[in-house]
Amino acid sequence: MKMDLNSDLGESFGAWTMGDDAAMLDIVSSANVACGFHAGDAAGILATLKAAKARGVVVGAHVAYRDLAGFGRRNMDVASADLVADVIYQIGALQGLAQAAGTTVQYVKPHGALYNTIAQDKRQAIDVINAIKAINPGLVLMALAGSPLIGWAREAGLTVVAEAFADRAYMPDGALVSRREPGAVLHDPVHIAERMLQLVRHGTIEAVDGSQVRIAADSICVHGDSPGAVAMARVLRQRFEAEGVRIASFVNASAK
Repeated sequence: MKMDLNSDLGESFGAWTMGDDAAMLDIVSSANVACGFHAGDAAGILATLKAAKARGVVVGAHVAYRDLAGFGRRNMDVASADLVADVIYQIGALQGLAQAAGTTVQYVKPHGALYNTIAQDKRQAIDVINAIKAINPGLVLMALAGSPLIGWAREAGLTVVAEAFADRAYMPDGALVSRREPGAVLHDPVHIAERMLQLVRHGTIEAVDGSQVRIAADSICVHGDSPGAVAMARVLRQRFEAEGVRIASFVNASAK
């Protein structure tokens, strides 16, 4: 068995530090690197890319709405022409920084409100799909497991990786519990590791009502900005390795 482990990185901005990229890059196999629209400044992003390159971690573009003040978590009704151009712009910026760091952008994972919106909203989903195809149709799209977006993207010719979240609670229909609700974000590393081991072994996760939700996922995310994120990811990796689950990126056959 193998599983990709990813985290959202490169999100520090000026004097504002977000997460511990160096420590997380020692654990994960894929890094979703901010592109400057929801978080991240150029120097910090470049440093994260160089650190990812040094550790052999695969890099993806963590594109978002243009929303620094809201950390990309505010819903926005962006016109198609603007959204397509914004996504192309962000991927292009990260590609340039990645080239300078000696690595390449291999996939795209939308962030926050954009991620949740395009999981269900076909108009904005097609905009993001078209943007990826316009700049590099070979880029993999990372999307919420079980969402309609996966089918739309595959129909458009993109390769898609389905993602589950280690540190988020799930609704019975497979949707994520809103961050506005209590218990939406999980914090117990041991509990999280057991949940994800169940996912890998049986393809299910326990929902907030106690029911079992079937989730087909090829990658697991631990949010880099969550309190105790590094500890969560470390315990998760240790538990996986103890149970014979190999941590490896979906675009790199060699284990991290």
